[in-house]
Amino acid sequence: MTALLKIGLVSVSDRASQGIYQDQGIPELIDWLQNVLTEPFEVETRLIPDEKEVIEQTLSQLVDDYHCHLILTTGGTGPAKRDVTPDATLAIADREMPGFGEQMRQISLHFVPTAILSRQVGVIRKECLILNLPGQPKAIKETLEGVKDKEGNVLVKGIFSAVPYCLQLLSGIYIDTKSEIIASFRPKSAKK
Repeated sequence: MTALLKIGLVSVSDRASQGIYQDQGIPELIDWLQNVLTEPFEVETRLIPDEKEVIEQTLSQLVDDYHCHLILTTGGTGPAKRDVTPDATLAIADREMPGFGEQMRQISLHFVPTAILSRQVGVIRKECLILNLPGQPKAIKETLEGVKDKEGNVLVKGIFSAVPYCLQLLSGIYIDTKSEIIASFRPKSAKK
């Protein structure tokens, strides 16, 4: 019996958490994951304010108590004083995965020059991969899928191509993606 993939989705937004406007990050992520993943998965969602302690507690709880394999956050990654998602993520991390942040900025720079201001990080806590994504639905999809030309050919790989193999290395869970949307990468020796 294969373990069921557990994904934590955390939207960090003062205004959305107060009901001032509708959160778009979590619905976008759920829709994207349902279209991309080939295996069933379970989701834990949280809509929280830009408060470092709340973000830390939420991420820790999703890993320690809910045993998530993957956590995707949206929002709070810029240079503004209230943007503390990366700080909270690093505070609860066991190890940093700098390649994810580097690639997210590389992808976003193809669309907006302000991507250089992003402080997104990728980390590991126990056997869970935690990734800080942008807050806007369009930017979330671009970051996950990468840069494509008009014909749909991949010019710059999205970060999600590395997620299935990373999760396999961390916890032994095996997941795959629909290659027509984003091809997951793993060495031949790691393929089933």
